[in-house]
Amino acid sequence: MSSHSKRSLTLAVACTATLACVAAPGDVSAQRLVVVNKSASTISVVDPVGRTELATVPTGFAPHEVAVSRDGQFAYVSDYGTGPQPGNTVTVIDLESATVVGTIDLGTHTRPHGITVAADGSVWVTTEGSQHVLQLDPVRRAIVRAIRTGQQGTHMVAIAEAARRVFTANIGSGTATAIDAVEGTVIAQLETGAGAEGIDVSPDGSTVYVTNRSAGTLSAVDVATARVVRSLEVGAFPIRVKVRPDGREALVSNAQGNEVAAVDLSRWEVVRRLAVGAVPVGILITPDNRTAFVANTSDDKISVIDLVEWRLDGEIVAGDEPDGMAWVGG
Repeated sequence: MSSHSKRSLTLAVACTATLACVAAPGDVSAQRLVVVNKSASTISVVDPVGRTELATVPTGFAPHEVAVSRDGQFAYVSDYGTGPQPGNTVTVIDLESATVVGTIDLGTHTRPHGITVAADGSVWVTTEGSQHVLQLDPVRRAIVRAIRTGQQGTHMVAIAEAARRVFTANIGSGTATAIDAVEGTVIAQLETGAGAEGIDVSPDGSTVYVTNRSAGTLSAVDVATARVVRSLEVGAFPIRVKVRPDGREALVSNAQGNEVAAVDLSRWEVVRRLAVGAVPVGILITPDNRTAFVANTSDDKISVIDLVEWRLDGEIVAGDEPDGMAWVGG
């Protein structure tokens, strides 16, 4: 077994036939931006250079978030649904052919939302309806493990690979749940602030950041100790957070402020703000750390931010109510 495999999450799964054939990250022919359109029940595949939609693919009902396999071949979309019609599926899309190739049935686990792909190829998704986070096998399209958070509104999910820990943000409980990904057990419930929703991990894996929308704050969680170490007021209804690839700053979308705030993580203060569109939610930062995309759900547009100059650099017209995004390519 390689040293990388030893560091990967959930070795019991990664070393079995379940995921043994999942492709390692490889070269892709082009960069693509994948956007979830909640009210349209579709994803858009976008050329980020020409800023044009290349394909529209149907999903399950009222999707919210998307993650892409490490080789860039598949997109996994959480079909959240609505109040009267909760979803319980993850749609699997082949990005090369822009077609739906399968569905993962989550059974009694309803309202799937936050979704991400681990280094071993497994897919992790939160389910608000059942208060769980699930580990999925995308090859067999089956649930590998179901871990109950017991928290209200288990919404977004992030993985600290080196520490073999998974974290969820729980809106209704105002907490983050720390989970041992190898044992499949809850380590701690951390009170971050009212309306804990957005979540991301620093590039070095040492810190998890949580946006608390009702409290108007950003919290920092030490991964090793599973403790909240500091909090900062960042704006009106902070709903998502993304750490820049160099680890120096985090971008926070303030949904009621119609802005993005840049937080200097060393100084622990907001250093810049930039007005974007109406009700910004999803944030994606390109691997080269030069561009950010912000999904404005009430404008049906994606704001493009030049991170070098810290200015708006145009927009992409998206589908109805864009939200979650994912990146394909280097």
